[in-house]
Amino acid sequence: IRKDTVDFVENFDSSLEEPQVLPAIVPNLLVNGATGIAVGMSTNIPPHNLGEVVDALSYMIKNWDRQEEINVEELMKFVQGPDFPTGGVILRDKEKDGIATAYGTGRGRITLQAMARVESIGRGRERILVTELPFQVNKSSLIEKIANLAREGAIEGISDLRDESDRQGMRIVIELSKSAD
Repeated sequence: IRKDTVDFVENFDSSLEEPQVLPAIVPNLLVNGATGIAVGMSTNIPPHNLGEVVDALSYMIKNWDRQEEINVEELMKFVQGPDFPTGGVILRDKEKDGIATAYGTGRGRITLQAMARVESIGRGRERILVTELPFQVNKSSLIEKIANLAREGAIEGISDLRDESDRQGMRIVIELSKSAD
């Protein structure tokens, strides 16, 4: 603020001047993400990797003279997509890339999937190990929904379901019966 980098405007009663925006070294809103509704407009900005955002900023500063020409594709060389703290896999469709659309227009859809693998436990039985969940998915609610669906018969072939998460990381174990596919 003291370096005169932002414009000042009058406050609500014109008694003081205040900065139009608060200056920051990095765009914290992009790095930390944001969710909310204000003045009838909703926002849902996913968190991004600090290193990638700084690399993109450095690129923009180095190419300041042609800043108007820098496009989404150039910046996506540095910021490939959101960086969700809980993990998960972003599903991408080559024909309609939700990430590129979101970055280019401000509107888009990003689909996340849990990280899971199938493991053999002997005697012809297998289990599914879930090690990462999509951002903002509640683990206990998910386990409860799976258990309810198995009890109701909507999902067949689950012999055991348990949460083995600890300090080492998240781990949901879904043991399958021999006949399960």
